[in-house]
Amino acid sequence: MTSNRARSLWTALTATVIRRIRGLADRVRQRRPGHPVAVSDVKSVAGTWKGIVYRSSFEPEQIVLTIREDGSYDFVSAQLIGTLRGRGKMVISDGRLRIEGEKGRGVATLLKNPAGDRLMSVEATLSDNSILTAKLWPSP
Repeated sequence: MTSNRARSLWTALTATVIRRIRGLADRVRQRRPGHPVAVSDVKSVAGTWKGIVYRSSFEPEQIVLTIREDGSYDFVSAQLIGTLRGRGKMVISDGRLRIEGEKGRGVATLLKNPAGDRLMSVEATLSDNSILTAKLWPSP
């Protein structure tokens, strides 16, 4: 009798753990960046984006990127030793944003997850040939 009771308890516990893992996996799947979305107009990404920038040999830094409807942009990055500022222009090419700035050039890809959340993924080469990547989310 104890063996059957323990087995039933074990079965119930296993089923609960599996349900929780599936629920967690569903939430993660909805939050992850998802698939690339073609950008047809700079106006569709205009506004303020906030996130994290990663550069070679540096700690990750917070960044605020402001994109205007004409494609011009400026950014401010908070560093341990102060702030880094820059500006430039974005243009649409093959559904992605081509970035030309005073500190380098690169490309930004817009991603959308199943819940409709947007993420901008940036890959750039700076004027000193160092590599920069960033993950940014629209700021309300």
